[in-house]
Amino acid sequence: MLSKISSRLSNVHRDVWLFVIAIAIIGFAGQIVESTFNNFLSETYKIGGLKRSVLELPRELPGFSVVFVSALLCFLPGRRLAAFAMILQAVGLVLLAFCGSVFSAMLAWLFIMSLGQHLFIALQNSIGMELAHEGQEGRRLGQFSSVRNIASLAGCLLVYVGFKYMHFSFAMSFIIAATTLLVASGCFMGMTPVHAHKKTLHLKLHREYRLFYWLSILFGTRKQIFITFAPWVLVTVFDKPTYTIAWLYILGGVAGIVFQPFLGWMIDRMGERFVLVSEAVTLVFVCLGYGFAKSVFPDGNTAYVIAAVCFVIDMLMISAGMARATYLKKIAIHPSHVAPTLTMGVSIDHVFSIGIAFACGFIWNLFGFQYVFLLGAFIAFANMFSAMRIRIPGKVLKEEEFKSFPPPEND
Repeated sequence: MLSKISSRLSNVHRDVWLFVIAIAIIGFAGQIVESTFNNFLSETYKIGGLKRSVLELPRELPGFSVVFVSALLCFLPGRRLAAFAMILQAVGLVLLAFCGSVFSAMLAWLFIMSLGQHLFIALQNSIGMELAHEGQEGRRLGQFSSVRNIASLAGCLLVYVGFKYMHFSFAMSFIIAATTLLVASGCFMGMTPVHAHKKTLHLKLHREYRLFYWLSILFGTRKQIFITFAPWVLVTVFDKPTYTIAWLYILGGVAGIVFQPFLGWMIDRMGERFVLVSEAVTLVFVCLGYGFAKSVFPDGNTAYVIAAVCFVIDMLMISAGMARATYLKKIAIHPSHVAPTLTMGVSIDHVFSIGIAFACGFIWNLFGFQYVFLLGAFIAFANMFSAMRIRIPGKVLKEEEFKSFPPPEND
């Protein structure tokens, strides 16, 4: 048994190992930032719900601009662009650590860090699918996500122990994250570069992918509510400290180690439509739990437990983005369209995620946080009915067949 496992591991391509190391580092560093950032904002600047939503402009604007930045850097193969993205994140984090005490300056450093994060969002799935066998893209993406989750646990644990027992500062946590991201950049530089894409591919919308674009819009609005307002509820409504938020991320990470490979297997076996519809139905209940647990259960502990369970489930559901990526690959006119269209999807979703952040900030201020999540439930319903429209062509072309095609015209 051991010899069989050893043989299989020895046959794994060097690029896969480098990507696994890079993904692990990104999970570790990303979770350090994610676990501390809302408390950093609350404790450093004492901001309220409306100002927190306004802060999403510099944080999410890079997501909109990523398609244009990718076009400008089109001479870089995807794996080299990923290395550059890691450097941007590291620079932004170092500036946040040493020059982030002034709110206006912090916005600029946040923009730099966020640009690096968003450049990598689409690249993660496109590079992951490049390293997968035909028909096993979901399984491979699930494995990579599981690796990232395991590493995220280490990041959460560091935050939990560091802030509870070792008197960590926010600056210290940002520096640790930045240092490790530079190592991830080196891993991407060590991978075999795959050809760069033509500039026009990054800037072109294709009618054939309109459902993918619409699903990206719905994902962007739903994701923004989770990223911005779900932890903000825990921090401000339930008054939970940094190490408690880190503990919830640990729980989500442990669950994700098993759940994400299973989700990848479900994508390959049951299909993208089944997975995305199931995600949407789950999110309806998650949003209602966030918004109304405190109203239904006046006992603060019961309401917090419900909100915390919803938080963990929400973390797991973010992984359903793998299904959108594999869906796009299956309907792609040409393989050269996949990475640029994933990047376009990121930009499109951020146009609407920025808008929803502002809208939800006003809703929170005028009516209360409950109505933010009621809106999230309606978005989940729209996502469910849209995912039902997914149709996969009867024959999925193999990579060799794709290569025999001439390049698409007018690109």
